Amino acid sequence: MSISGRFLLLCTTFSFFLFSNASLHEYAQAELLLKGNAFVLHGGSEGLYASVLEKNTSAVANGESYIRFEKITFRRTEESAKLHSNAEGNTGLVQAVVFEVEDRETIGGSAYGGQRAVCCTPDLAKLGACTQGEVIHRPSVKNPDWPKVFSTYFQGDNLYTTMESKNIQISRTGMYNLYFFHCDPSLKGLLVEGKTVWKNPTGYLPGRMAPLMNFYGFMSLAFVLLGIIWFSQYVRFWREVLQLQNCITFVIGLGMFEMALWYFEYAAFNATGVRPSGLTVWAVTFGTVKRTVSRVIILMVSMGYGVVRPTLGGLTSKVLFLGATFFLASEVLELVENVGSVSDFSGKARLFLVLPVGLLDAFFILWIFKSLSKTLEKLQTRRMTAKLDIYRKFTNALAVAVLVSVGWICYELYFKSKDIYNEGWQKAWIIPAFWQVLSYSLLCIICVLWAPSQNSMRYAYSEDAGEDFDKDESLTLLKPASTTVKDENSLRFTETTQADSLLRGDEPEEDKRE
Repeated sequence: MSISGRFLLLCTTFSFFLFSNASLHEYAQAELLLKGNAFVLHGGSEGLYASVLEKNTSAVANGESYIRFEKITFRRTEESAKLHSNAEGNTGLVQAVVFEVEDRETIGGSAYGGQRAVCCTPDLAKLGACTQGEVIHRPSVKNPDWPKVFSTYFQGDNLYTTMESKNIQISRTGMYNLYFFHCDPSLKGLLVEGKTVWKNPTGYLPGRMAPLMNFYGFMSLAFVLLGIIWFSQYVRFWREVLQLQNCITFVIGLGMFEMALWYFEYAAFNATGVRPSGLTVWAVTFGTVKRTVSRVIILMVSMGYGVVRPTLGGLTSKVLFLGATFFLASEVLELVENVGSVSDFSGKARLFLVLPVGLLDAFFILWIFKSLSKTLEKLQTRRMTAKLDIYRKFTNALAVAVLVSVGWICYELYFKSKDIYNEGWQKAWIIPAFWQVLSYSLLCIICVLWAPSQNSMRYAYSEDAGEDFDKDESLTLLKPASTTVKDENSLRFTETTQADSLLRGDEPEEDKRE
């Protein structure tokens, strides 16, 4: 990685979460901090599609793509202002630089302290390569009009200066970055207020999120279709419905609400440029509840609840505790990632929230397959062929889902490790979409295996079948010895002889066998 690449990556990582969750990027007393030989503030990064030639009359989806600066005000410290008099002209320079990520090498010059020198140094100024005190930049090879550099000056001893409103039309699809710079050490402590508006041709959704709105619309229809098929069978065979099938109905209902809420949340975001916190919280909560309930149900089914055992016995509290812990950990993670904008949320902080969820998921998987192994062994021992067949199919489906998940996690790690500057933003939506599709597919398989029918009750727990799964595991190892035909005939002969003796009034002969 080049020196300039490391510099831009450092700046982007430092403030990525500060501006990454809205197309209206607001700056409230944001300070420019020293990085290398420049004071820097990352103003935002978004994937933007090029404006379309044929524009329609819609207020939002009008085919226009742009970045607009609105009421950007810079405030320097009183100490800095006092260094100048009211009669002086330009007494401080702040520059806003907008560039496409492929043109990142056009910003900055020679190395300075191990980082790329963004500000023009006296040595470079003597060579005529740049103007001292300004940001070093060169025209892009692909588009000579880029990067865009806007300069704003303080006048005299004024504390404030306001940037002129700018509207940058986007003519080329790409990942665009905005940085505020100043090269004057006397302006240390400079603060920025105002906002920038980033818009795509179809609305305010960031480019990497725009495809997800249509995806959630499609998933909403998919859940509606699944719900219609399932509920029709449910109503038709309502007398034969198992407790497990009631739980599946609940999960399908949660999925419908989750997908619909995400769609409307994205639609509102696309129309206004600001994420609606209320809708986001509801969507996150419904999704977290669905994932928690799904995992708990799969674990309970793996233990044989409602199918081969009437209760979970002493395991009930442990299962509920694991489910509650997973819900809390997932809810916190999803709220932090999705609700509004998050200030100074570093990679380490995110890792702190992701790890508990990952560990709990791993614990769920281990417990599920351990329980399935024991359940399959007992079903095979008792020769319950119908239940054994459905549990084998269920186990195979889970095993495939886990293998696919592991493979996708590896791909996701590879994708993110290679895409340091978010150049693959047009494909980024596929990663969260895949998990939704995988979850939906597994739910469909479970619905097929345990669909309500006139034969549903044959999968239910039956006391007459002698299905005592609540006993200690060690008891299953104590099997009674088999009785041979010879022993049965000897027993019948002995019983007949003793009965004849009693009818004659004789005492039964004492058994002298040892």
